[in-house]
Amino acid sequence: MADYKPGNMDIRVQERTFAGFVRFVTVSVVVIICFLVFLALVNG
Repeated sequence: MADYKPGNMDIRVQERTFAGFVRFVTVSVVVIICFLVFLALVNG
């Protein structure tokens, strides 16, 4: 514990995971919105 230096941890994996999660949520929201618009147009 005495060798700990703040800001020295490698967080590349966590950053990639978070970026992937944000991309997944963004694509999911776009698909859901398109699906809802399609349903609104079909059911008129």
